[in-house]
Amino acid sequence: MVLGYGPNPSLSLNSRPFYFSPMDAVAMKDIKHPARTRHAARRLAAIIESSEDAILAKDLNGIITDWNEGARRLFGYTAEEAIGRSVTMLIPEDRHDEEPAILARIRRGERIEHYETIRQHKDGSPIDISLTVSPILNRKGEVIGASKIARDISDKRRAEQQKDLLLREMNHRIKNLFAISSSLVSLSAKHAKSMEDLIADLQGRFSALASAHSLTLATDASQRQDISLHSLIQKVMTPYHNKERPDPQVTISGPDWTITGSEVTYFALLFYEFATNAAKHGALSTPIGRIVIECSEDGDQMTLIWREHGVNQPTADAHETGFGSVLIRATVESLNGKFEQSTGDQSLELRITFPRK
Repeated sequence: MVLGYGPNPSLSLNSRPFYFSPMDAVAMKDIKHPARTRHAARRLAAIIESSEDAILAKDLNGIITDWNEGARRLFGYTAEEAIGRSVTMLIPEDRHDEEPAILARIRRGERIEHYETIRQHKDGSPIDISLTVSPILNRKGEVIGASKIARDISDKRRAEQQKDLLLREMNHRIKNLFAISSSLVSLSAKHAKSMEDLIADLQGRFSALASAHSLTLATDASQRQDISLHSLIQKVMTPYHNKERPDPQVTISGPDWTITGSEVTYFALLFYEFATNAAKHGALSTPIGRIVIECSEDGDQMTLIWREHGVNQPTADAHETGFGSVLIRATVESLNGKFEQSTGDQSLELRITFPRK
């Protein structure tokens, strides 16, 4: 650590005095071998300066006194910009109360290890870091400042968030599949004349459901096929077809667009979520419900409107809260689009606007 036994004029980081750790102080006491002392000091400075971690020192007023190259890479400030300024320039405003608490512990001679927090880059962006803070001592053993080692843990945090996202998605999909299965069983049972008819109808619906669901998982480019928007919607909605209704429960109007590449997965995921919510508590959950899907274009903007009619208790909550809303909004963002929703008299409207490209 960058702990102090007083500045050594022959050793500096960024041409400024530097402090030594107690282990290196042993060499300093060996006055019979000044060359060995200078060599050890230069070696220590080189190690610190080349460290991948950000290493800096501050006095008991929180003023930065030393700054290595790792700190420049992590926070964006050069040594000339950082030294002499308060360390609070690295701390987001909503976390300024952390610094007095850290300094209080340092004054008591305490060491803070692996403290995970958020600091701020020169450009204002937040940085997830793991912080280790140690007291700097003078020859009398008095605390005169603190050294800090900051390690960027942004990748670790993103990995944790991705893991959490995947677990939530798995839980969400499993619950949805149970709800959909129950809905399909009820739908098939309404017109089945025999057990054989029921089994055959369910097999057809579950096969169609599996086919539609596979589109939401096509991460490999070789698994994706170009498909028209209308065909994609029909494929997703096929498992919910009500054979007893004389009129179509789902209608599609407007221009048809060809969807390619990863867009197939994005649109399939959107319609799969919309259909799932409609089957659980929307237009597909009632015999009089119907869905009208309108496609339109205006210059470089494309608009898709999903309207549900005949909903007993129209609510947009399913698309506002819960993990399904996370998936929907993240998917629309992937298309550089905008998602809006509204409710009316026994109706629900979901609107997606996205650029033609």
